[in-house]
Amino acid sequence: MLFDTKVSILILDELLVWQKLNVTAFLATGIAAEAPDALGQPYIDAAGRRHARLLGQPMMVYAARPEQLQRAYRVGIERELTRAVYVRSMFSTGHDEANRAAFSIEPADAPDLVGIAVRGLKKDVDKAIKGCALHP
Repeated sequence: MLFDTKVSILILDELLVWQKLNVTAFLATGIAAEAPDALGQPYIDAAGRRHARLLGQPMMVYAARPEQLQRAYRVGIERELTRAVYVRSMFSTGHDEANRAAFSIEPADAPDLVGIAVRGLKKDVDKAIKGCALHP
């Protein structure tokens, strides 16, 4: 199936594995929450039990350096992409309200990003993630 849109998640390559997985999970939920139209139908197992809907298109995960995260952030704003962000200080918080408070005091034009997810038209997302390689 071909999609007009693309979802890309960029994760700071120097993070510990558990941090990469944690940030990726949080960012994926942010994109799903902002793009309910992109969710597929519920999964039903052979016993008829309902399971949660998943995003109906691939999400590619990329390793990124700090400058690549900042580029994706700037391009995401310029091109009005759907954005989900995770900053370093969020590792020391314990809940959503504290995460939002931590993000709100970051420099608006250059937050200390450790991850960003973007969704939008393919050409715009490709511009935001230019130079990033898929996460190994």
